[in-house]
Amino acid sequence: MPKLKTKSGTKKRFKLTASGKVKRGQTGKRHGMIKRTNKQIRNKRGTTVMADADAARVLKNFMPYA
Repeated sequence: MPKLKTKSGTKKRFKLTASGKVKRGQTGKRHGMIKRTNKQIRNKRGTTVMADADAARVLKNFMPYA
């Protein structure tokens, strides 16, 4: 059976931590900043760890060898 390819969009959007959890960028920072508070904007910097249920879906369907 041939090797499976990782989805190219997944490579750009997600990274794995050393313990195998999935890191992703924060949501809600693309547009509409004027309606968000400064605290919201500040707290959405950087990355966060995905919920276990969502991470399992990403790993199973889009990162076959992770």
